[in-house]
Amino acid sequence: MPTDITQIVKESLEVKPEVFSKLVEDVARLICGENGRVGNLNILGRLVKLDPSGRALIVGDLHGDLESLIDIFKRSQFLKQLDQTNDSHMIFLGDYGDRGAFSTEIYYVLLKLKLLFPKQIILMRGNHEGPNDLMAEPHDLPAQLQMRFGKEWTETYARIRRLFACMYNAVLVEERYVLIHGGPPLKANRIDDLAHAQDVHPEQRLLEDILWSDPSDIVKETCASPRGAGRLFGAGVTSKFLEKFHVKILIRGHEPCAEGFKIDHDAKILTLFSRKGPPYFNTHAAYLDLDLREKPENAKQLVQYIHKF
Repeated sequence: MPTDITQIVKESLEVKPEVFSKLVEDVARLICGENGRVGNLNILGRLVKLDPSGRALIVGDLHGDLESLIDIFKRSQFLKQLDQTNDSHMIFLGDYGDRGAFSTEIYYVLLKLKLLFPKQIILMRGNHEGPNDLMAEPHDLPAQLQMRFGKEWTETYARIRRLFACMYNAVLVEERYVLIHGGPPLKANRIDDLAHAQDVHPEQRLLEDILWSDPSDIVKETCASPRGAGRLFGAGVTSKFLEKFHVKILIRGHEPCAEGFKIDHDAKILTLFSRKGPPYFNTHAAYLDLDLREKPENAKQLVQYIHKF
């Protein structure tokens, strides 16, 4: 039977606290237990190496915008792909909650899909899913959970925090792409540094860079970020990082984009932003539908696969 996204969304709007809490716990257990070969994925720590075959739908920040998520599913018809072929994947770049009114519902829909397609849904970690010492502000999710679930919200939120720690730092598609929420960790020299960034001492800033950093065209190397965490990094940093990991393009989220996407650093970076409305008021949101077999040389060649709405 085809996956019915309308029914899943309906469930998200009506879900009881005990059902939601169990869903979070089940998915946290599933993701934390993923290791080695899982379908077309090869998982090392919190890094996913994805085979360069089939299609991938890549979604940027959602921030509690349920309407945009529904729009993406309806426009892309990608759930049919997941139903029909094992080498189709959906990759979410992080920042699922906060800023919008439907954080709980976003989590419910995506976590339900993860249980339905455990080998095809990849949930990455954004700065709004950061550890306690790197949490974004404002962080609206606790208030939303309290409004939805009353006194039972605290246990549910504790489980969500455990889920955050299981989410992925990076996705690597050999000779093609690296996907990270924010920016390249300056001190990362090998695959293990991406896979285990969350286990490294905070002073090395690997996870902080991954979750918080942004590209800049006026910075030569790096400088402090106005966000208060992470750094602004220049085109040279991007080039070195891509060369180090033998890929061509960095795909990321993290930044609002008026047109739903933007290209930086000599077309070596593509940023996707997949939600609309306040507080950003971007004209468009966007998602990316890729044939992973192709080997583009730069992000400009990906524009034909970007879908704006």
